[in-house]
Amino acid sequence: MIVYLQMISEPADKSKFESLYMKYRGMMYHVAYQILRNEADAEDAVHQAFLSILKNMDKVRQVDSPDTRAYVTIITERKAIDTIRDRKRVSLVEYEETMYGIEFEPPGDHGIGDAIAHLPAQYREVLLLRHAQGYSTREVAEILELNYDAARKLLYRAKLALKDQLEKEGMSV
Repeated sequence: MIVYLQMISEPADKSKFESLYMKYRGMMYHVAYQILRNEADAEDAVHQAFLSILKNMDKVRQVDSPDTRAYVTIITERKAIDTIRDRKRVSLVEYEETMYGIEFEPPGDHGIGDAIAHLPAQYREVLLLRHAQGYSTREVAEILELNYDAARKLLYRAKLALKDQLEKEGMSV
């Protein structure tokens, strides 16, 4: 953690990051390990996630909030998926967007929450960042390390997938 703190100049940000680190490091490792199934890779993904969070500390309003937990989880998932992609590039195996991401129980409300839970992680993440967390498409692109057009296209595809999922569950859109 000392290495991360040396990268921060503002005392308030140091305190916020230290609290964030202490609160979420275990959960971040768990999320990364669920995806990667390798201790060293999970640690690397968590490290990369912390570096990304450091760059975007202004996006963290309160450390102990559902929004921050979701933000940290999404960043960690993305970094773990990036690790898989890097490995796949070396072995030349095609990436499937539906394979990766943590699985969780749908809320059970038989509504939009269940539909979102059944989407691929990539679509779920972009929808949650944009609509639940309230980030602009440009901010979502920055968080997910995509260019703006790719983020827009991903958001469009996620909305179509959500619409299809809602129709499949018998809900009108």
